[in-house]
Amino acid sequence: MARNRCLILSPPSDVWRLLSDGRRYGEWVTGNREVLAADPHWPDVGARLKVRLGAGPLTLDDTCVVRISEPAHRLELEAKADPFGAARIAMRLTPWGEHTLFTLDWHPLRGPGTRMHGLPVDYFVRVRNGMMLTKLARIAVRERERESGTRV
Repeated sequence: MARNRCLILSPPSDVWRLLSDGRRYGEWVTGNREVLAADPHWPDVGARLKVRLGAGPLTLDDTCVVRISEPAHRLELEAKADPFGAARIAMRLTPWGEHTLFTLDWHPLRGPGTRMHGLPVDYFVRVRNGMMLTKLARIAVRERERESGTRV
């Protein structure tokens, strides 16, 4: 399992607002080229988000399904990227004063990733997810500054 944590200088309600807009995942999910479709009831349990991942000419379509949704606290997704299998992505938002401690866990569920996961793969995933959380934190802070008219 790969785990990342990031202190986001915005309250959990602001961070949840970003997670609740499936169309915005392309702004902060590293490797996401475009959001192809987002169910209108995202992020309710069972809602789907279809995305295109890739680098250069290589692309892969992925579907994320919400498995657990606790507004402003927890969101768990199952990301399916055939032929590579599926992974569990668990996001937790913990209040930290006026800010959010964001924890992201990634764990392969099925497919080749279950046999390959360990130090090399987990390291790569941690680096990718760290970049992703940095982007999410910047967007959350930028939007908070825009709404309040002050710098955080």
